Amino acid sequence: MNILENLKYTKDHEWISIEGDVATIGVTDFAQGELGDIVYVEIETEGETLEIEEVFGSVEAVKTVSDLFMPISGEVIEFNEALEANPEVVNSDPYEAGWMVKVKMSDTSQIDDLLDAAAYTALIS
Repeated sequence: MNILENLKYTKDHEWISIEGDVATIGVTDFAQGELGDIVYVEIETEGETLEIEEVFGSVEAVKTVSDLFMPISGEVIEFNEALEANPEVVNSDPYEAGWMVKVKMSDTSQIDDLLDAAAYTALIS
């Protein structure tokens, strides 16, 4: 299982990469493995400002549908449109090509409440 040191994580199995005041968000390698083959990613919140823990979309796998929760508050400024045609990229490359949304953060102090790689590893172990 792949857990990258340079990312932050949530208890809901999302990863967050931060550049300035923009966070890129996706699901972890652990999450995609638990979900199984992903067949559809639905994000209809582009352009909306959401609070931490609000649902920003969902992932549909062969056996289940799972909500995606905002790890930080902010405006959803971009959706990875490549996932519309190729949702399975989330399975094959969850940390790069399989990213889901970019969010302009409204409160960067919320980053301090996220898990680092060691804490996330302990959570799923």
